[in-house]
Amino acid sequence: MKTHAKEKPYQCEYCNRGFTRKDSFKLHIMNHTNEKPYQCEYCQKRFISNRNLKRHIHTHTIKEKPYQCEYCQKRFAENGYLMKKHIRTHAIKEKPYQCEYCQKWFTHKSTLKRHIITHTQEKPYQCEYCQKWFAQKGTLTRHIITHTKKKPYKCEYCYKGFTRRESLKLHIKSHMKERPYIPV
Repeated sequence: MKTHAKEKPYQCEYCNRGFTRKDSFKLHIMNHTNEKPYQCEYCQKRFISNRNLKRHIHTHTIKEKPYQCEYCQKRFAENGYLMKKHIRTHAIKEKPYQCEYCQKWFTHKSTLKRHIITHTQEKPYQCEYCQKWFAQKGTLTRHIITHTKKKPYKCEYCYKGFTRRESLKLHIKSHMKERPYIPV
């Protein structure tokens, strides 16, 4: 009955947001502490929940992407959260996050965080193999693959592996007799 009475017994110590359910509260706290116990076996990206990990794994394993953005034609495997989040990037009016340094507005909190690093020059992510520091977690993840030699992106036609999704996309065009560049 707590939910109907709007009682929120779980209070976040970081941002004072209240929660009715303990499991939702725990997941929220992980956003503040950057705790991400679930790791993708293909690219080592980490997630706060098993549900988010499973959703991410589809980007590696699902070949068919039937859902398409009406604005830019980007395709998605499911018509869910990711597609809705992507569509927000086209909604110019909805930019709720502002940079404290230059007052620029952003659609997503994560994009703002990435942008702020351009002002602070902070590099919070360190490679465990060579101790090099990186400003963005995604850049570190791509860098780590150079040490592990993993090739998480596989061609569905010949099963050749690639370290980067962009390389796989270019390779697939060779199977379709499409060339990305026309020689002059």
